[in-house]
Amino acid sequence: MASNLARNEDLSKLCQQINLNTDRSLELDSIVKALKSLMPELDLTCALTRGNWYRLGGIVDKDFQPISNNIALWSENECAGDVDEIILKHINSGYFATRLAGKTHYFTAQYGTNNEQFIQLEIEELEEVIDRPLVDKDWFPDCLEDFIDPLDFPKLEPEPTGQRYYQFRRITDVSELLNKLLLKNRARDNLQRFFKEWNQSSAFDEHPFCRHWILALREYQDSDRKHQLRAKPVSTYAGKLSKFPPVQALHGTELSKAIHHYDHQLGYPFAWYFTMLSNKSGNYKLAQAVLRDQADIYEYLPAKDLKILRQWEEHPYGV
Repeated sequence: MASNLARNEDLSKLCQQINLNTDRSLELDSIVKALKSLMPELDLTCALTRGNWYRLGGIVDKDFQPISNNIALWSENECAGDVDEIILKHINSGYFATRLAGKTHYFTAQYGTNNEQFIQLEIEELEEVIDRPLVDKDWFPDCLEDFIDPLDFPKLEPEPTGQRYYQFRRITDVSELLNKLLLKNRARDNLQRFFKEWNQSSAFDEHPFCRHWILALREYQDSDRKHQLRAKPVSTYAGKLSKFPPVQALHGTELSKAIHHYDHQLGYPFAWYFTMLSNKSGNYKLAQAVLRDQADIYEYLPAKDLKILRQWEEHPYGV
């Protein structure tokens, strides 16, 4: 595979080429074909699209013509930290602050025998929209940070300032990621255990992990201003997941049918367990009910899944 820098440049160029294509009816299909042409050694497929998120945008004038694509840098350059200066300077400018409304398309491909050995590629679909007037005569921020990203400010209808476009975000070798120290120790250990249990469970015998899960990655600074990376498994069925079986009303054969029906809906065995782990407020009572059944006369879990469940009972965790 090409060097990371060259590959990232190629992926950025690919997104630019897609943006120039006026026929946008089959965009995701076109992206998949282009990715396979660019990286034929990987069987990339679109595993999940996550939307309805926003990030800070820039500044446009009253005609929606761009002034800056980064409101934070622009504001710092305009006033050197004095928020009153920027208010006085632009109180009658008619400028608008914008935000980027986005979706993230996750493309995945397994390349090894273990399920953590997969590539995850993220491409963002962005649209810049009007967020608010840059300055409001009835509202004055207390500091520059409050001016750049206010918590309480009169919002406008999110009118687009231009066409939506695609942007390469990142490409990640998940196996390498799990060995990096960027993940805090406990979070890293729990995530490694999540993958280890998948490899040891009956889920391993079905489709690859990366067809059912992606990792939502978020970079941030900790209290020591060190860069950290948070990684959380997200089901490709996110938003379409069935509710857990009503544990209080079921046991034995009925509970067995309920959890197997849940697994069938998600497309792989032991799905209820991994879904539970990914939701820290999840229904742990379901695991406890299954364990009670297994201690009784019921045996509806494969031996390797039951072993994992009993290990979880001794040392519960979530991701």
